[in-house]
Amino acid sequence: MGDDWLDQHTRQAPAVLHARVRQYERSAAGSTLPTRLANAAQSALVVVLSHPGDRSTALDLLAADALITLALLAQAETAPEHLEDFAISVLRSSVSRG
Repeated sequence: MGDDWLDQHTRQAPAVLHARVRQYERSAAGSTLPTRLANAAQSALVVVLSHPGDRSTALDLLAADALITLALLAQAETAPEHLEDFAISVLRSSVSRG
C-alpha cells in the first residue's frame, strides 16, 4: 500500500487537488500509509490555521479533508480492528495542534 493506492483513490480528484495531496503526503513522516496520510493532513491544517479567514488556503483545507478521509480509509483497509483508536488519535492530534 503506497503510491499506487493513493493514486487509485485520488485519480478522479481535480488535478490541482491531487497534486496538493501528493505534495503533503510526500513531505510527511510515518511508518504506515495511514499514519503518513494523517500526518500530512496535520501539516495542511497547520497551514490553514496560520492564515485564518484567508481564501488563499482553500486548497490546503480541501487537501487536509481529503488526507484525513484517505488516512481513515487506509486504516480501515489495513487494520479495521484499530480504526476507532486511530481515528481518536487523529482527532486528538488535530485538537492539540489547533
